[in-house]
Amino acid sequence: MGSGTTGAAKKHQKRRPQLQPKKSIAKNKTKDKKKKSSKGNSKRNQKKNGSESETPFVKVERVIVERPTISQQLTFLIHHYQSANGQLSSLELDSLKETCIVEQGQDAPGNLVGDLKVAFGSSWKEVLCEKHLQEGKVEPGSPALLVISSSALRSLELLREFRSLTGDCHAAKLFSKHMKIEEQVSALKNRVNIASGTPSRIKKLIDMEALGLSRLAVIVLDMNTDVKGYSLFTLPQVREEFWNLYKSYFHQPLLEGRIRLCLYGPMILNLGEKKRKQRKGA
Repeated sequence: MGSGTTGAAKKHQKRRPQLQPKKSIAKNKTKDKKKKSSKGNSKRNQKKNGSESETPFVKVERVIVERPTISQQLTFLIHHYQSANGQLSSLELDSLKETCIVEQGQDAPGNLVGDLKVAFGSSWKEVLCEKHLQEGKVEPGSPALLVISSSALRSLELLREFRSLTGDCHAAKLFSKHMKIEEQVSALKNRVNIASGTPSRIKKLIDMEALGLSRLAVIVLDMNTDVKGYSLFTLPQVREEFWNLYKSYFHQPLLEGRIRLCLYGPMILNLGEKKRKQRKGA
């Protein structure tokens, strides 16, 4: 009996798995960590020695330019258009020339009225200041100059700059804040030389055929940023409304040379692009 019991106990002991001591487990984990760290170090050393290729990158220097050149304004416009709407065709890019942009004086920033007088030439007073309708030539509700801003407050601020031009023929305020659309439709039944507003309300009035485009020659795009750093091209909802308006009514006339743009205000431009070259040992 005793020997049989001892044999069964031995068999039972053989079946039990041998547990690894805690110390040995800790040692194995330490070894694994050392292996991983050594692999990471070897990869870093390979990069330093140039044996492994480095991914090229582009470093862009962003600069705020108070008085951008015509070329810079055009590049800025194309960049933001394509960022919001996709690539322009080669035909469209060829049509977007520097003549599409109103030249601004380089002596002192902020002289918007002076720049626009130059843009309209010797007839600026007749086009921007006269108050009478002329059948077949000056239709009601058709401004020669349209200012587009990101907010009603900014639209009003810009209209103050045109006080010297709007004494006889009042400018049209085309935004929704504190303004009923019926009042704006009524005002647009008279002669309008200068209008200022936000993209959503401007498009709505054009869609209603209250705001005409037969005389439109220059569009001022306000590049001023708000307290949060947003502008007409970057404020999310306004940005979408603007490009919807632009594509619907202004893009084709711009390509055909029937209107010009004035990008007014400081711009953040990408200058001095530098590319890191891939190492020869890659």
